[in-house]
Amino acid sequence: MTTLQDFSARSIDGHDVDLSTYQGQVVLVVNTASQCGFTPQYQGLQQLQDSYAGQGFAVLGFPCDQFGNQEPGDDAEIAGFCERNFGVSFPLFSKIEVNGDGAHPLFQWLKDEKSGLLGGKIKWNFTKFLIGKDGQVLGRYSPTTKPEKISKDIEKALAR
Repeated sequence: MTTLQDFSARSIDGHDVDLSTYQGQVVLVVNTASQCGFTPQYQGLQQLQDSYAGQGFAVLGFPCDQFGNQEPGDDAEIAGFCERNFGVSFPLFSKIEVNGDGAHPLFQWLKDEKSGLLGGKIKWNFTKFLIGKDGQVLGRYSPTTKPEKISKDIEKALAR
């Protein structure tokens, strides 16, 4: 059975990260963008990180430029923007694709586990996937779902 821990990704500062680092934690995986109408959700994501990190929770942000060219910057620009404007301290990863032939394997798996309104595609920036302590996908949330609306599901996953 495939789990989150079977994947790796390049951090925004260029280091390979084995996602088994998050084994036993509850994780929220989000495809992000800096010039999107949903960009203010970075603040809510950081609040989730601040609220639950001490209980074994992490937000993982994956910048993506596949939707309306809303993430045109390079990794350094993206990291600077997120820190400067939203105080983001949760892990950010190098810009990836989430749809199509070039989709990162993590997002291919996430879409297979929990398809959305468009079936096997990500609809837009700030689609969120909640992963349980066992590395399995517990839920998928639309871009319009504000991070704070996921709190109860995070708390349930942490209590398991």
